[in-house]
Amino acid sequence: MARFFRARLVDGPAGDPAVFVDFRFAGRALLLDAGDLAPLSGRELGRVGDLLLSHAHMDHFADFDRLLRACLHRPRRLRIVGPAGLIDRVGSRLASYSWNLLGPHSADFSLLVLEFAGDGLRRAASFAARDAFRRSEAALPVLPPGVVLDEEEFSVEAAELDHGIPCLGFALREKMRVNVWREGLAALGLSVGPWLNAAKRALRQGASDDTVLPVGGGAAVSLGMLRGRALHPAPGQSLGYLTDMAGTAANIGRAAALMRGVDQLFIEAMFLDIDAALAAERRHLTARQAGRIAAMAGAGRIVPFHFSARYHADFGALVREAETAFAEAGPHGARAAPVPGS
Repeated sequence: MARFFRARLVDGPAGDPAVFVDFRFAGRALLLDAGDLAPLSGRELGRVGDLLLSHAHMDHFADFDRLLRACLHRPRRLRIVGPAGLIDRVGSRLASYSWNLLGPHSADFSLLVLEFAGDGLRRAASFAARDAFRRSEAALPVLPPGVVLDEEEFSVEAAELDHGIPCLGFALREKMRVNVWREGLAALGLSVGPWLNAAKRALRQGASDDTVLPVGGGAAVSLGMLRGRALHPAPGQSLGYLTDMAGTAANIGRAAALMRGVDQLFIEAMFLDIDAALAAERRHLTARQAGRIAAMAGAGRIVPFHFSARYHADFGALVREAETAFAEAGPHGARAAPVPGS
């Protein structure tokens, strides 16, 4: 089965945080944080349509300018979601450059910056290249609580976590996967075509079986005829991203709830459990806490990252501790047992 997206750490588990999510058949990509983006090609950066920023510490936000440069002359919008204060921070970064060569003739590139606080989006602003990136107010999208992006094929939820400052966790979920069975289409005398997008959309939206769908050439077919014979609904992919959060009971509960059932969880594992006091002081997770959170959430796979340089001689120890805690806790044990340091 073809994957809807592929995700990878840009700078490895010990480098600056950034995850590149490539929507393989959509010609677009999404970034979770923007630490060191140098490993990404200009072509990859140019496909990025969304940046989800956990917070504005330098190791998470430093390469925003590299992303901006790659997208600057492309006629598209770059949407950025982050915590309160992000609009001012992006405005300050843009104001640090001279834009006298931009104007009405420039590519129609713009930034839409959305701030998340509490349980939803609270502020929005736009910065357009054709207006030399002057700030203008923008309308907030109408979305359910906790949701920051909602598109036809996927949505993204967020939660505010404590890192001494607000830090956002994100969960990306593909909506209902609709697989096309070509043999079933052929048995119905139908061919693959653009009409299938409308059929998939109807399934995702819960349309009734008697919904009639045009298939070209004046012909039509009911959704009920397609369902099960040519179109097979299935659960979609999901991904979670958690970084820079104190290992408190409140944070852990909120994070586990956000990450419920994700297939793949990218989660910080900054310190070993023997250094739990240091982790608490720095408001970071230990590798053991990371593994337990993944188990509590019922994640399918854990990807530990954001390792402290103090363990440079054996980063594998952090991975082993996280994976051992993940395996030992399991979904039922993790719900019952407290997490050390919480």
